[in-house]
Amino acid sequence: MVFKDVQVRRGFRAMAGAALAVAAMACLCAAPARAENAASPVVKTAQPAKPMTMTANPAFLNGPRSVADLAENLIDAVVNISTTQVVTTDRVTPMPETPGTGPKNSPFEQFFDEFFNRRGGKDAQPRKVQSLGSGFIVDGKEGFIITNNHVIEDADEIVVNLNDGRKLTAKLVGHDKKTDLALLKVEADEPLPQVDFGDSDKLRVGDWVMAIGNPFNLGGTVTVGIVSARNRDINSGPYDNYIQTDAAINRGNSGGPLFDMNGKVVGINTAIYSPSGGSIGIGFAVPSKIAMTVFAQLRDYGETRRGWLGVRIQQVSEDIAEGLGMKTAEGALVAGVTQDGPAAKAGIEPGDVILSFDGQRVPEMRELPRMVAETAIGKSVDVVILRKGEEKTLKVELGRLDEGEKTDAGEEDTPTEQKEPAEEAVVLGMTLAPLDDAQREAYSIADEVEGVVVTDVDPEGPAAEKRVQPGDVIVEVGQEAIVEPADVVARVDALKEEGRRSILLLLSNGKGELRFLALRAED
Repeated sequence: MVFKDVQVRRGFRAMAGAALAVAAMACLCAAPARAENAASPVVKTAQPAKPMTMTANPAFLNGPRSVADLAENLIDAVVNISTTQVVTTDRVTPMPETPGTGPKNSPFEQFFDEFFNRRGGKDAQPRKVQSLGSGFIVDGKEGFIITNNHVIEDADEIVVNLNDGRKLTAKLVGHDKKTDLALLKVEADEPLPQVDFGDSDKLRVGDWVMAIGNPFNLGGTVTVGIVSARNRDINSGPYDNYIQTDAAINRGNSGGPLFDMNGKVVGINTAIYSPSGGSIGIGFAVPSKIAMTVFAQLRDYGETRRGWLGVRIQQVSEDIAEGLGMKTAEGALVAGVTQDGPAAKAGIEPGDVILSFDGQRVPEMRELPRMVAETAIGKSVDVVILRKGEEKTLKVELGRLDEGEKTDAGEEDTPTEQKEPAEEAVVLGMTLAPLDDAQREAYSIADEVEGVVVTDVDPEGPAAEKRVQPGDVIVEVGQEAIVEPADVVARVDALKEEGRRSILLLLSNGKGELRFLALRAED
């Protein structure tokens, strides 16, 4: 599990005796606040960092000869961030401490939130809790500071502790939960030292990097390591593209910078993988390429403004690729299209596979949301799709992603002719029946859903392997719409004769939410 730097004292102090032995991808939990020794009040502007040179001599393969000059030039631009929040807790039973609070979708956090939020009652009393994290100054003249969103989330007061001992009250300019970044602003009597962004795209696995932060409230801590991997997806959000490093980062490092050996910020330390909550050499940083875009939008608008395509997509698995007649599993499979959205207006349909977006190949599904989000709103882009074995290029004018916008499946009622009842059929381990009023009522299927309903699933058949359930509705087989159970049988037989080993189905649940899956063709 991943731990992000959220307040150690902010919740989880009761249920004494509860054993929580969780090997976790742990958020870099903020360390408990304590006083720091004030350094000299003299402020110095960060000087251009001296590039570090490496040698092939095996004697120096354990790291650079020294990063002292680099650290000295940069450390004044790295800050400690202290937050205070007033919370209501039960004065009788404290919440249990845990090694670190995990992502919002953590089953443990959901459990504690649900359990303790219902316990307030008349004994609940407000109290102040504090936490610490890290950040860095990106504009010394204007006082802009970048940190992680989870460091300052829900804070009533934010204080920035400078390396020279000064404390400045910070104002939250804006935040972005999807990338876990936040922008703060402070007012100072003179320009503050600052650091500059570097190009994270130029990083290579094995490059040396340096982290500076506030681990366990030990401010101004410098650690060195290498880039262990790039483009890591840790399932924390739709735009995951983390830099993995073995530079030691711990609780309290969250929001601090990850530097290259030229003194440029190439990442923002955000999470660690750890069984204990401490560093084991697996840390994750948001790339500077993403952070720069978010910083500019938060500075200019106070919010993020992302491109929007208006599709619901899923991964193209090997089975689905075979079912579509594709040689390789790549691209993003369109499972649904938002009515009147940019994709719908351009002619993109469910079942299309998006192979290229704005001149960039889409190697897998998770790359597409980031490509779209980073594209300017209103820009007209070329989207290459695969439809029934043929590639087509469509022009799409991107809209703006609205966080509150929900996909609308449409509510048009289509008049149907009265037909003689069709017979049931059994195929691919499923028993199929016509979708009549009785079946709609039995399985709570919406009126706008059309197709053939699954009434039974053979536990030993291919449908059970892919978790098809009674009540699912088959909308298409091999990208062709079907109306009756006999249509499914005929289409499956035709695909088998073509040599298909997997049969691609488009299924809908009772609410009209679509998904593709490929079933193994029976002998």
